[in-house]
Amino acid sequence: MESELGLEVFLTEGVQGIGGKLRKVPEDFEVEEISVLPMPAGDGKYVIAKVWHRNWEANRLVRRLASNLHVGRTRIGFAGTKDGRSVATQLMSFNAPIEDVKGLQIPDVRIMDAYTSRRSLEIGDLVGNKFRIKVSDCAQDSDLPKICAEVKRRLDAAGGFPNFFGVQRFGSIRPITHLIGKDLVMADFEGAVMRYIANPSEEETSEANDARRNLQKTKDFERALAEFPTKLTFERTLIEHLRDHPEDYVGALRRLPHNLLMMFVHAYQSYLFNRILSQRMREGMSLKEPEVGDIILPLTKSNVPDHDTPISVTAENLQKAVKSAREGKAFVSGLIYGTSSVFADGRMGEIERKIVKGENIKNMDFQIVGLREASSKGTRRELLAPYKDLTIEFGQGEVTFRFALNKGCYATTLMREFMKADMSAY
Repeated sequence: MESELGLEVFLTEGVQGIGGKLRKVPEDFEVEEISVLPMPAGDGKYVIAKVWHRNWEANRLVRRLASNLHVGRTRIGFAGTKDGRSVATQLMSFNAPIEDVKGLQIPDVRIMDAYTSRRSLEIGDLVGNKFRIKVSDCAQDSDLPKICAEVKRRLDAAGGFPNFFGVQRFGSIRPITHLIGKDLVMADFEGAVMRYIANPSEEETSEANDARRNLQKTKDFERALAEFPTKLTFERTLIEHLRDHPEDYVGALRRLPHNLLMMFVHAYQSYLFNRILSQRMREGMSLKEPEVGDIILPLTKSNVPDHDTPISVTAENLQKAVKSAREGKAFVSGLIYGTSSVFADGRMGEIERKIVKGENIKNMDFQIVGLREASSKGTRRELLAPYKDLTIEFGQGEVTFRFALNKGCYATTLMREFMKADMSAY
């Protein structure tokens, strides 16, 4: 259920959805990064390249690239994490010889436009993403053009769609990453590990499901290594560590890639943000226009919200803040709770504090003692996600959408407003 991930309401409530399903094949979901290119330099030690890949989950792709190049994972950088079930083109950096990068031969991966630079890529070094998404198996008894036109009309009037974190943030097959994150925040490291490696789901293959169930019952890590499918590489890494170092759950977690470890904590923060956004919508508060107590984010020179210079809205600057928001020059924000995050005041502050209090957590819980590398300072995130160049084409029982989004915004969340389908459809 989406509501278990904090996605509780629709901006286009009352408008029928087209139903359907995303990604019957990876080619139904194409994403191309709108990149910020590092400057070329003939003497640079980093290789910058466009990487085209099909049906590759981000961490597994980096692991395979690093293995083929015979380098550590940390020597490969990228600006944004793309959905695994897709055809994606993105910029990546490699601390490796350019001849080796150009010579990479990996199924469903292509290296393009490689050059050298003095700078590598880090998460966030992009402007946004362009999408082409086909929704198949739409409701046959529906007037698809009429439904889409009404949804688009309402979204256009609102200036965008609710900037929820999409369902894939929490795990497409087992949506539990936020629960693992909460385990980490509560310093329950054993609980985090066992939730990740055990905790069976009927959505997985019977082999994986049976292996997780047996491990949950027995905690026999030697047996688990024999039973777990080889494709569950990260689970097997933790299991192998616990076989050799019983009860060392922190050590096991440290065997995971740093970005995967952080993904758990970020998913929990995302869950809290989704609940805050849902409650603001439920109370009928505008997502676009601020009120006293809100915190707004001005635009950067790249025309994306600036999370580093939030501005509190007071009675004195309200009129100016509303004008900026109406013109698309500022965005109302919601809380991403962490060690250094700041609550809003007024009605929004009441919502944020109530949801955090209900979780029985404090900001310093995100300073994870014993696993400091998973700690998170928190920030604020825009409540409304604008879109650009949205076009819609219709076929027999299918609809194709093309559009561009700012970085950090989820295409599936925009599709949710049009589809209003079961969570498994995304």
